[in-house]
Amino acid sequence: MQTIRHAADLRTGGRKVCLAIGVFDGVHLGHQQLIHQTIADAQQHDGLSLVVTFDRHPKAVVAAGRMPPLIYPLRQKLRAIESFGVDATLLIEFTREFSEQAADVFIRGLVRDLGQVQSICVGADFLFGHKRSGNVALLRQLGAELGFTVHGMAAVALDGQVVSSTRIRSAIQMGDFDAASQMLGRPCSIAGAVIAGDQLGHKLGFPTANMEVSGLVLPPDGVYAVRATILQTGTDDMGVVKQGTASATHHAVLNIGVRPTVAEGAAERRFEVHLPGFAGDLYGHELEVEYVTRLRDEMKFPSVDALKAQIERDIAAAQKCF
Repeated sequence: MQTIRHAADLRTGGRKVCLAIGVFDGVHLGHQQLIHQTIADAQQHDGLSLVVTFDRHPKAVVAAGRMPPLIYPLRQKLRAIESFGVDATLLIEFTREFSEQAADVFIRGLVRDLGQVQSICVGADFLFGHKRSGNVALLRQLGAELGFTVHGMAAVALDGQVVSSTRIRSAIQMGDFDAASQMLGRPCSIAGAVIAGDQLGHKLGFPTANMEVSGLVLPPDGVYAVRATILQTGTDDMGVVKQGTASATHHAVLNIGVRPTVAEGAAERRFEVHLPGFAGDLYGHELEVEYVTRLRDEMKFPSVDALKAQIERDIAAAQKCF
């Protein structure tokens, strides 16, 4: 999949372009419906399928106080989009200036820069442009003028309720990974860069990879059995993030919490993964962690030795889950 920063960068070869537009946090079943329709349109018209999305959630710019925790960080979102076989993704930098662009100006700019747009696919309640003034009706009006068709697709329902990023966030926060996975259409997981910690896990004999997960939705504090996949990542010549390729997957143990036995005072919440038997250096890599099951609550132990004994039991319990 080609990832571009500007619509004019797409190499169309004179072919028509079919678009899916959205934030796509989680790339859940509803989002997948838009992507599949876009790919089908492109195949029908011998065109290119293009997903148009943003480098951050729009609320991070226009309503920071109401910014929800994200299901996926950017790289994970791009990997999920790529997995469906789209030809390219247009990753737009969502700035204050961009947010003030009129809805029709945004669409006219895409059509101008892409050449010939065949179709645009969005959710039926999709709103866009300055003050969210654009909607499906405006898209259809522009389509009649500029020569593209519009799909305003109804939301996907599961168990009688609409699938949404909000519902998925709620399920993860409650630790209901089965519900989240069903709505995502894939196992519930989280990804992040490995960052430096305080080496407490190493001193205990159980080295951990500390992950950067700020701004992401997390399950309740506790200990979990997980699958941890090490990803090779970087940037391309344009500075666009590469989505990462898996190099190895390990059965692992995750601790989320403040580590009350070893941390003093108001400790920072940590997301730490122990990969039994792994001895490599993970700094500079990204981990994608798939939740398997919750093992226990986080708790304070009377001594470090008691904590170490419990960690041994956690590792053994996690292995049984696989």
